[in-house]
Amino acid sequence: MSIVFGLAIYFMIWWIVLFAALPFGSKRTQQEAGEVTPGTEPGAPEKPEFVKVIVMTTIIATLLFGALVWFRNSGLTLDDLPLPRPPSKSYDAAS
Repeated sequence: MSIVFGLAIYFMIWWIVLFAALPFGSKRTQQEAGEVTPGTEPGAPEKPEFVKVIVMTTIIATLLFGALVWFRNSGLTLDDLPLPRPPSKSYDAAS
């Protein structure tokens, strides 16, 4: 895996994890707090903790990317994993 390809994959993993992690950690909405800032959605978080979300996103994305790099370098393939396989169908040539 080249450096540029690795960075591109890490970038995509990081953004996917960020969007998956954004809803977590929001304790109260602006509407629940009773202080809705004009021009914003009442359901927006009262105190968004973006630094915490970004740190957690970076940690999770780094672990996932590390697992991907390990898997690629280990020589394993998806056929080696114990995944459920769809039943094979035998087709009759006459039908």
